[in-house]
This record gives sequence, structure tokens and C-alpha cells, in this order.
Amino acid sequence: MKEYAFGIDLGGTTAKVGLFTTAGALLEKWEVPTDTSNAGEHILGNLAKAVKDKMQENGITAEQVEGVGVGVPGPVLDSRIVPIVCANLGGWGERNVSIQLSGLLDGIKVLVGNDADVAALGEIWMGCAKGCRSAVMVTLGTGVGGGVIVNGRIIEGAHGAGGEIGHITVNPHETAVCGCGKHGCLEQYSSATGVVRCMKKLLDENPDTPCTLRGTDFAAKDVFDAARAGDALAAREVDEMTDILGMALASIASTTDPEMFMVGGGVARAGDVLFNPLREHFKTYAFSSCRETPIVAATLGNDAGIYGAVRLIVGE
Repeated sequence: MKEYAFGIDLGGTTAKVGLFTTAGALLEKWEVPTDTSNAGEHILGNLAKAVKDKMQENGITAEQVEGVGVGVPGPVLDSRIVPIVCANLGGWGERNVSIQLSGLLDGIKVLVGNDADVAALGEIWMGCAKGCRSAVMVTLGTGVGGGVIVNGRIIEGAHGAGGEIGHITVNPHETAVCGCGKHGCLEQYSSATGVVRCMKKLLDENPDTPCTLRGTDFAAKDVFDAARAGDALAAREVDEMTDILGMALASIASTTDPEMFMVGGGVARAGDVLFNPLREHFKTYAFSSCRETPIVAATLGNDAGIYGAVRLIVGE
């Protein structure tokens, strides 16, 4: 195997880029603005320039680079193709990223994965699930992302939608519409925006119940902080949110039987006030042989994507 590899985590505002050894040591990381103008036509060119510039700066030749891995915010087919337009990239997508970016890099190998799947791969390679063969990543941020790794392999699925945990239906009676167009998705309850939405609904439904959040412009973090401080209504919201999430994880466990659930994203920073009730609710719903599956905080943070992108390249 060659000496170096690059990992790229492509986001709507910036792309995080990392230069690694193929053994998994992160040598350097930096960010490149994501140019979403003209339906993102400059994105791949800018990424190629970022890689080439770093190679030149460090005296690295193409013969020393094993490849470039890329995590993208959308479904991926066969580790190469983005089959749909990615709305938060200015309409960019529907392209063979592997062939196009490789061409811009003079033939260096390029492999692609969904960003949440790639983050899961990073955690199972060099993060909290290191040593595991099968694990599920759940990212609780603005939305709910997911990545499923079974026997060391990303489960992409027939349409590139494997691991779309946030769009599991958990409430068929929900009238509000999810960003995906469905109703009652997990994302509507367990994301940062979902926690705020549900907390506001609780406040409206319980106008006479005292709550420190009432009348304030609160975020999800404030809900967890209030619950930790003993606010009864905030604690009720956290209990309902973790109950729904625990039920969803139990369903996933019955399907994939992972060695571990990894929970990342901004909401996961809430700590024990999130994890303790989540673990208890999970045990309530889980199939008997899965009840003791660990649910832990992811450890690589914002670097999980670039680690996982490199893992696409270096493989087993």
C-alpha cells in the first residue's frame, strides 16, 4: 500500500480535508469553502485543487497517494455515484463523483460514501467503536443522520439510502411534515430542531405549568440544561424524545444486531441527561438478546468524516 491518502467531508458551507498516512495517522487538516454557485459546478474542481496544492506543498507525488475518499450529503451507489441532487449543495449531484474527481486528479483513485455512513466508518476504524466489526452511528444534529456498518462494510442499499435512520416512521399520526415530505419521521422528534419543536408544543399544551424556558428563544441545548436543573416540563420532553429514539434504536438492533450504537452530533453533547434515559428506554423496547447493546458517545467529533473517507480508500 502507498504512503498517503486524503479524506474529504463535503458540507454545504465548507469541505473538511485531511491528509493521512494509510495507517490512519492524521497529518494535517484544513477547510475549503464549498462553492454552490451554478448548481455546484466548481465543487469538484476546487476539491481537486485543494488536494493537488497540498501534495505540491509537501512534495508528495501521485505515485505516493493511495487515493482520495469523499463523504457527501446524499445517497451514494457503489462507492462512486451520487444518484440525486443534493439540495444543500446548490443543486449539485447526479454524477459519478469517482470518475470525475479522479480525472481531475490525473487518475488518483477516488471512492465516495454518504457522509453519515462515512462518519460511522471513521468511528469504527479509529474512534469509539475501534475493534468492532458491526456498529450503527446515529448523528443528532439539525437532522438525524445514520450509518450502518455490518462486518466492516457500509450498508448502502439498492438505492443508496441504507442508514437513513432519521426517516424511520415513529409516529404515523403526526400531522406536521418532515423535511423529506413524510410525516412522523424520527428526525421530527430527536433532532435538535425536533426537540425545540416538541418542547414548544408541550409549552403550548400546558400553559399553566411553570417552565424556565417559557417566553425565551431556546435551543435544544437549553431544553437538556433545563431538564438537568430539574425543570419538570423540560424533563418530560427529554423523556419523550429519548423514548422515541430508544424505540427506533431497538428496531434497528432487531434488524442489524450491532455490537454498539454510536451517538454523535450536537445533541449528543448533552451527556448523561440524554444517554441515561435513552439506554433505559432502549432496553424496554429491545429484543431480549440485544438489550445490553452499548449506546455510547462518538469520540471523533467533526473529524469522523475525514477518517471514514480515508477508510474507504485503505479498506481492510
